[in-house]
Amino acid sequence: MTQEPVRNIVIVGGGTAGWMTAAALAKVLETGYRIRVVESDDIGTIGVGEATIPYIADFNRALDIDEDEFMRATQGTFKLGIEFVNWGAIGDRYIHGFGIVGQASQALPFHHFWLRMARLGKAAPLQAYSINTAAPRQAKFMRARHDMPGSPVADISHAFHFDAGLYARFLRGYAEKRGVVRTEGRIRQVSQREPDGFIDAVVLESGERVAGDFFIDCSGLRGLLIEQTLKAGFDDWSHWLPVDRALAVPCESAGPLLPMTRATAHASGWQWRIPLQHRTGNGHIYCSSFMGADEAGAILLKHLDGKPLADPRPLSFKTGRRKAFWVRNCVAVGLSSGFLEPLESTSIHLINTAISRIISFFPHQGFDAADIAEYNALTHWEYEHIRDFLVLHYKATERDDSEFWNYCRTMPIPETLQRKIDLFRSNGRVYRDGLELFAEPSWLQVMIGQRIMPRGHHPFADLRPEAEVEAYLRNVEQVIAKCVQVMPTQAAYIEEHCAAGSA
Repeated sequence: MTQEPVRNIVIVGGGTAGWMTAAALAKVLETGYRIRVVESDDIGTIGVGEATIPYIADFNRALDIDEDEFMRATQGTFKLGIEFVNWGAIGDRYIHGFGIVGQASQALPFHHFWLRMARLGKAAPLQAYSINTAAPRQAKFMRARHDMPGSPVADISHAFHFDAGLYARFLRGYAEKRGVVRTEGRIRQVSQREPDGFIDAVVLESGERVAGDFFIDCSGLRGLLIEQTLKAGFDDWSHWLPVDRALAVPCESAGPLLPMTRATAHASGWQWRIPLQHRTGNGHIYCSSFMGADEAGAILLKHLDGKPLADPRPLSFKTGRRKAFWVRNCVAVGLSSGFLEPLESTSIHLINTAISRIISFFPHQGFDAADIAEYNALTHWEYEHIRDFLVLHYKATERDDSEFWNYCRTMPIPETLQRKIDLFRSNGRVYRDGLELFAEPSWLQVMIGQRIMPRGHHPFADLRPEAEVEAYLRNVEQVIAKCVQVMPTQAAYIEEHCAAGSA
C-alpha cells in the first residue's frame, strides 16, 4: 500500500459545505497541495438563512477570522438559543439556551434543587436560571465577559444567524487568497479507474477533465459522488423524523431583534424564524403525508412578521444518513452525507465535525481501510446521538390535535432515546454519552420544556433545609435578572460592534 501523499484535492460543490471545507484545508495545508472547488452557479444551494450552534465560533477562530468582520460580511446576528412554541402543548413556550443552567452546589447539578422546589411551587420557570434563556426574552445580548469569573456574564455562550450565501462567498474569498482554485461548470461524468473503482476525475460539460487523488463530495442532497457514483447506501430515518418537505421565504425585518431562533410547531410540522440584520429568514417544514403544499404555504405566509421578499421556495428531502460517509477515495461532507432536519441547527456543525475528522484521518494515496472504517464509525455515532435528540422533540408532546402529532406522540423510538427518557422521568438524572453533541443542560431544557417531569430528584437535594434551598434558587435568579437588566439590546450591540456596512 502506497504511502505517497495525497496532493490533488477536488471538492465537488460549493455552498457552505464546499467553501468551509476548502477554507479549512487551505489553512492547514499551506504548501505542496492543490485544492480545487468545482461548482456551478446554475445549481442553487438550500440555505436562505442559517442558524448555528456555538461551535461555529471555534471554527472561525481556527481560521483566524475576526468575528466582527464575519458578522458584517454575512449580515449576521447573535444567537443565545432556540425558542420552541407549541411543542409540548399548544400555548407552551420554552427556550433551549446554550451554556449552563443555574450554579452547581455541593457537586450536585442545580436542576435537582430546582426539581425539589418546583414540586413545592417555590421555584421560577427553569429559564429564569440561565442567562442564555433570560436575556433573549428581553432582546438583550453581549459577548461573554471572561474577565468577570463567577458572574453569569462570564457564562454567556453564543452562536450566530447569518446569510448562508454570504458566508460561502466570504469563505470563498478566504480560500482563494490561500491558493484554492474555483472551476465553474456542471459535471457531466464521474470517471473511475480500473480495477478498484476509485474516482480519478470528474468531467465537465465543457469537456474539461478535473483529475484528483482525493475527492470531497459537497454536492448536496443528490450525493453526486458518494451515492450516485459509489452507491454508499442510505439509512432512512423518516419513521422517526417524518417531515419531508419545506417551503422557505425571506421577509422584511420586524423588531425587536431577538438573539434566538424560533421554532413554532404547527399541525403537521413547524416554522422557523431566523432574524438577520437585513431581513428575516422563514420556512415551514412539514410532513407531506399529513399536509399538502398549498396548505403549508398558506400557514407559512400567515405567520410571517413582515412582507415577503420572494415567493416561497419548495424543498424536499428524506431524513437519514449514508450507510458509509467515506468510500474509497471519496468522503461526503454536508447534505451529501445525510439530512438531519434543522430543528436544532446542527447542519453546519456536522460540516465542521466532518472537516475536523478529515484532517484527523487525512489519507495517503493508499487510503488505509482501518482509517476509513474508524471515520465512518465515528460519524455514524455522531449522527445517531443527534438523531435521538431531535426525535425527543416530536415524541415528548401532549398534542393530540392532528394526525401528525398523534403519530409522533405514539411512535416507537430508538432504544437509546427511550433509556434517556426513562432515566430522567424517574429521578431527573441525565448523562451525556461520551462526547455526544448535546450535553446535560440541553436534554434537561427540552425534557422539562416539553412536559417530562421526573417523579423524584437526587436524594442529596433534600439534605439542605428547605428555606436554604429556596434562598439559593432565589439568589441565582436575582443575580441573572440584574445582569440581563444592564446588558445592551442586541440591536445596540450590533450597531456598536459589527453592523453590516460599517468599517
